[in-house]
Amino acid sequence: QMQLVESGGGLVQAGGSLRLSCSTPSYTFSSYIVGWFRQAPGKEREFVGAIWRDGSTSYADSVKGRFAISRDNAKRTAYLQMNRVSPEETAVYFCAAASTGGFFQRDYSSWGQGTQVTVSS
Repeated sequence: QMQLVESGGGLVQAGGSLRLSCSTPSYTFSSYIVGWFRQAPGKEREFVGAIWRDGSTSYADSVKGRFAISRDNAKRTAYLQMNRVSPEETAVYFCAAASTGGFFQRDYSSWGQGTQVTVSS
């Protein structure tokens, strides 16, 4: 398993932006798919988006056009840029790593501890 650490969470106003980071000390980072998930209070954890080894990305419909995932393999870090956020997106955001697949939580074997994002109205 790969150790993953999220950072960048915090309080942001509705309509604002925030960038989350997901870092690892593992030198095999570039060979993994990185996914972002979120879990709001009282709700199940849901897929936000993912980035594959070749840099291709996929997003949940709810964030498409507003969120962007990128990766810097040299820094062993992936990013989730969140724009035009809404209070309903208050949640703990997790990053995870997978060897195959990438669309489902069951694909991911390594998870970060999560970072809290709170969107104020």
